[in-house]
Amino acid sequence: MKNSFYISCPIDTYSGYGSRSRDLVKALVNLDKYDVKILPQRWGNCAWGFIDDHEEEWGFLKSLFIEQLTTKPDIWCQVTVPNEFQPVGKYNIGLTAGIETTHCAPQWIEGLNRMDLNLVSSEHSKKVFETTAFDHKDQNGNLLKQIKLEKPVRVLLEGALVDLYKPIKRNEIVSREIFDDINSIPEDFAFLSVGHWMQGDVGEDRKNMGMLVKIFYEKYKNKKNPPALILKTSITNASLLGKTEILKRLDFLKKSVDSSKLPNVYILHGDLSNKEMNEVYNHPKIKAMVSLTKGEGFGRPLLEFSLTNKPIIASNWSGQLDFLQPEFCALVEGSLKPIHKTAVIKDMLIPESQWFSPEPTNVSSALTSITDNYKDWKVKAKRQGYYSRNNFSFSKMEEILGNLLNEHVPSIAQQVSLSLPKLKKIGSNKDKNKLPKLNLPKLKKV
Repeated sequence: MKNSFYISCPIDTYSGYGSRSRDLVKALVNLDKYDVKILPQRWGNCAWGFIDDHEEEWGFLKSLFIEQLTTKPDIWCQVTVPNEFQPVGKYNIGLTAGIETTHCAPQWIEGLNRMDLNLVSSEHSKKVFETTAFDHKDQNGNLLKQIKLEKPVRVLLEGALVDLYKPIKRNEIVSREIFDDINSIPEDFAFLSVGHWMQGDVGEDRKNMGMLVKIFYEKYKNKKNPPALILKTSITNASLLGKTEILKRLDFLKKSVDSSKLPNVYILHGDLSNKEMNEVYNHPKIKAMVSLTKGEGFGRPLLEFSLTNKPIIASNWSGQLDFLQPEFCALVEGSLKPIHKTAVIKDMLIPESQWFSPEPTNVSSALTSITDNYKDWKVKAKRQGYYSRNNFSFSKMEEILGNLLNEHVPSIAQQVSLSLPKLKKIGSNKDKNKLPKLNLPKLKKV
């Protein structure tokens, strides 16, 4: 009998955590070691209905859905942020992308300590959790206890679907509309940036979209035949209201630059499937990706894009350094700075912490290097693609997951009910030494 493995996760959402959830469940099903069930959850304001929209690939997950717990699972797993971790099963696992800063909130450490095992996406997250500590004091300043990590944290990389993220032929294109939209821009060289445009003043939002646009405008103002910048972005969700807000932010940034001739910045808005994102990544006009992120738990779009064998510019700090190799990518130097008050999120991004701020002059130099030495960077990008494909695939993630579960999750005994036969009445002295034969069921090894 297989141990029950129940997973509470935002599996049906258009989000990074949704992708992570689907990969986790698919890997568990492939391992064929557990009786897997899913308790679907929402994820903030992210769109819902991914599985219905991708029925052919992911429809099998619906058969695993349950509405509520009716029994105590052998193994319980939550895919969320650590402050929401709650032990429900006989053995409890917390899975999170981790943290993008130098410290996490004390509530996160307390959540990690409620679980038997914690899985994170990168060495960066693991290090932050292991080194974060808080002193809990009384009103007089006397130390009551120190809040620090007491439970194991292990790295489970986010594996890319290497058979999906690859160059495609024109007759294989799923979304002609998106392809043709990009194809219609006048520029032949476009940088791509992917990520939510989160809260925070210009240069203070986590994905640093505002800073990127500002640097791009300043660098290429009044230039002849500048490259384009395409932002695949949204604000928490892909609503029309969110798109309007993004356009307002771009207009503000345009007005902050002293020039009437600015390079073009385009918005690619909406929820796209994995296949559609692959078509964006591999579009012939998109020549490179740039990310000035202040911090990543992993940086999944960067990994996916690396499989295109196109150059990458990225911040030289946090989770993406697990897979981005410095000799193959343009890693931008900068410094750690406190989180701005406009970017603070209660119990998540705390004001006492720091994250990365790329140096604008280094960003400008990297952009120039990519455009002026593109053939050389393409050679390097091909090597990065090879490294990513061989070390950060879905199959590699599945292998590591199996090893981690074998190492940490104990064998949980299953209750076996024995149906004993009714005893016969012994009626004579002749039969008094003859006891009835008991037909016991065969017991399975646990």
